[in-house]
Amino acid sequence: MVLPYIESIEAILVDLPTIRAHQLAMTVMNVQTLVIVRLRCSDGIEGLGEATTIGGLSYGEESPEGIKVAIDTYLAPALLGQNAANVLAAVQRMEKAARGNTFAKSALETALLDAQGKRLGVPVSTLLGGAVRDTVPVLWTLASGDTRRDIEEAEALLDARRHDTFKLKIGRCSVAEDVAHVCAIKRALGKRARVTVDVNQAWSESQAAVGIAQLEEAGVDLVEQPVPRAHRTGMARLAARFVIPIMADEAVQGPEDAMAIAREGAADVLAIKIAKSGGLYGALRTAAVGDAAGIALYGGTMLEGSIGSVAAAHAFATLPRLEWGTELFGPLLLVDDVVRERPAYADFSMRLPTGPGLGLALDEDKLNRYRRDR
Repeated sequence: MVLPYIESIEAILVDLPTIRAHQLAMTVMNVQTLVIVRLRCSDGIEGLGEATTIGGLSYGEESPEGIKVAIDTYLAPALLGQNAANVLAAVQRMEKAARGNTFAKSALETALLDAQGKRLGVPVSTLLGGAVRDTVPVLWTLASGDTRRDIEEAEALLDARRHDTFKLKIGRCSVAEDVAHVCAIKRALGKRARVTVDVNQAWSESQAAVGIAQLEEAGVDLVEQPVPRAHRTGMARLAARFVIPIMADEAVQGPEDAMAIAREGAADVLAIKIAKSGGLYGALRTAAVGDAAGIALYGGTMLEGSIGSVAAAHAFATLPRLEWGTELFGPLLLVDDVVRERPAYADFSMRLPTGPGLGLALDEDKLNRYRRDR
């Protein structure tokens, strides 16, 4: 039996406009840059992967340009000629070739899993042990910065049965202004929808204590990463002080962080992201630690396009418990994408594609239209 080997790897920068300005505590996005990975194997099978950051370097240590350099210069050379069917061996080679760079590694692992799924004729979720759900709940982020517009947007999405949970990005304004904005939206939506907030590390512990108290009184459902990720002790004090769940996002990069958070009681919920975890396997390891510690789980996003979002959905679909659903709305934020058929959203959820691998195919015309080096 001749084993397939990795023949070539291409990392392509793709710039896609968003449907509206997307405001976060650290930046305002009008364009999202995807790093699309094409991994070709000797048996003619191609695997697709994606790495995406939020606002270039404004969110974390990796940028789209840096991801491409890491793949082209260090990771791809370590994988070329290797057995394409042995994903975990390839993951180990990447760990030896480069420290960190979890976003780049996640894209390559995704491409390997996509190729192996196509090779065996099964979805990626089957390679991970099997899906326990064929849809994953998906929230929507209200991030225009305008209260009236956000309420109108939420009402329309509720009526269309596309989303019934809404996250508000806050932290750019004063605590008082942000809380007033959130409370007005929660009053308008009432019990028809969950409302959560993401502070993206923008508050100090004392600011968080004031803001969370008011949000809890208003009936807001969850507060995400209110203080900087290094302040786990402060997170623990806030989690112990309030009934409203506190979620760790930037503070959890992998299973080791999840273990520390569990030990210190620093969060009630963990945001699991395949990019931060170095891939789907790492994300499932992180989720397993949180689940074993009795911490609720949430499927996070880096605002990926269809390839990255569907990859994450395959992983999240295998989790026995996913109490807080997911935020895999990235494809809906983009004006266009580079796949032939984008994932389907209905009844407040994303439906998992059923085809082999990720269940997606590239649209070559769109890839050529949006790639930066065109």
